[in-house]
Amino acid sequence: MSQPRRILVVDDESQITRVLRTTLSSRGYDLRIANDGETALEIMKDWSPDLVITDLSMPNLDGLELCRRLRTYSQVPIIVLSVRGEERTKVQALDAGADDYVTKPFSPRELVARVRAVLRRARESVQTETLKLGSLEIDAASMILKVGDRIVPTTTREFRLLDYLARHSSRVFTRDQLLDAVWSEGSFVTPRSVDVYVRRLREKIEPDAENPSYLKTVRGIGYRFDVPK
Repeated sequence: MSQPRRILVVDDESQITRVLRTTLSSRGYDLRIANDGETALEIMKDWSPDLVITDLSMPNLDGLELCRRLRTYSQVPIIVLSVRGEERTKVQALDAGADDYVTKPFSPRELVARVRAVLRRARESVQTETLKLGSLEIDAASMILKVGDRIVPTTTREFRLLDYLARHSSRVFTRDQLLDAVWSEGSFVTPRSVDVYVRRLREKIEPDAENPSYLKTVRGIGYRFDVPK
């Protein structure tokens, strides 16, 4: 029998944590609770979750900073919860490394669907072949990205986007096509979300993010992955 998937919930609202504990535990998930980002990081020193669900507004260490710190060494999927539903806040969360964003108040049914989708995407691998393109090495089986000899941390969504573009090199994709290929139905995504992820990837893989060699913008259409000659 497989082990239950582990979820770390980070929120300082007791009402929210009670709802999440009841909802997710009843569906077989192994849950731990932290009231702020610092406590979450301490828990993760000895316990590795399959998913982190975090609020944005918390004392000591907020959700955005938690995302940023996790992304320096971990690819664990992250779902952000927040009462702030403005696009600017959602883009900030995505930019900090979140994989999905759920606005409070939310229905437990919707949240469970998001959890399942994020966990499914994290373990899925369309292809297991390792790609070596220029200075990049993309290992889809283990979701490891290398630039030269250096392992570069990515979010699940960043990795899937790069992997998809790289496996279809020289082909031009619109933002909507990339949304359909990489994001699941129900996720908060807009064409602007694709731009955010491409910018983040360029900062990680390009020698000069302002003059990219791999991830090329095709003006008025979308993006293309090129292999530098």
